[in-house]
Amino acid sequence: MTADVPTYLDGNAAAGALSEVFAVDLTAAIGRCAGCGHTGVFAEVRLYTAAPGLVARCPGCDDVLLRVVTTPSETYLDLRGLTYLRVSNS
Repeated sequence: MTADVPTYLDGNAAAGALSEVFAVDLTAAIGRCAGCGHTGVFAEVRLYTAAPGLVARCPGCDDVLLRVVTTPSETYLDLRGLTYLRVSNS
């Protein structure tokens, strides 16, 4: 039997792409899933990169939390899977 190899990374892998849009490190931000209510640091999400962009999924229910697609001239950010994303002021 072969072990299942994850097809995703953790949310820390999104740090580079998100730093181009936000001035703060979002991997330490606290977010809440709109689907199941799971709350945790963004670094815990399941990040899929085998797409034309990044797709972050909830570790609790696998719903899509965030999508980031970067073109040569624009970045598209879809956060509709999060009820909030809380960033520390310090």
